[in-house]
Amino acid sequence: MLRGRPRRGREAHTATGDDPAGEADPLDAAQERRVRAVLALGGVPQADLPDGVQQVRLRLLERAASGREAPRDVSAWAAVVASNLAMDWHRAKRRQERLGERLAALRQPAEHPSGEDSSVLSVAVAQGLDELPDAQRQVVVLRFYADLPVRSIAEQLGVPEGTVKSRLHTAVRALRARLHEDEVV
Repeated sequence: MLRGRPRRGREAHTATGDDPAGEADPLDAAQERRVRAVLALGGVPQADLPDGVQQVRLRLLERAASGREAPRDVSAWAAVVASNLAMDWHRAKRRQERLGERLAALRQPAEHPSGEDSSVLSVAVAQGLDELPDAQRQVVVLRFYADLPVRSIAEQLGVPEGTVKSRLHTAVRALRARLHEDEVV
């Protein structure tokens, strides 16, 4: 279907779309190995390689579904897509690291709160925040401490607004349960 040149035997059926088994894998074994190699050399962790290969397959299938011509050299095209995916992976990792650094700066504890400055509630909330998963803690801090709107948080994290809302809801529910459990509220 998407191969640059038709192959002989079983692969020829796949390439022309008349495979009796209905298998239409846009990448043959050699192309898949090349994509894996490009991703690995691009610094993508071994655990993420299967997802990267699937992304390349998806892009080839989307290209075919949109009616565009198959690339002249599918293997080269797939390698370029894999290289771009590796760069995207590194950008996302750097974005998460920068966001983590900013969140850590926001969460710096006060030196030694004393007397009336120290509140049982604020300590309990801080402990509850520490127990939340990173993604939930991140949206709580951005929403309630940095006072960012949901839309801005979604844009900064590169996730849909619904995901931000869901994480907020789950995190607030967990914090509330923690505060009730500790009999703070």
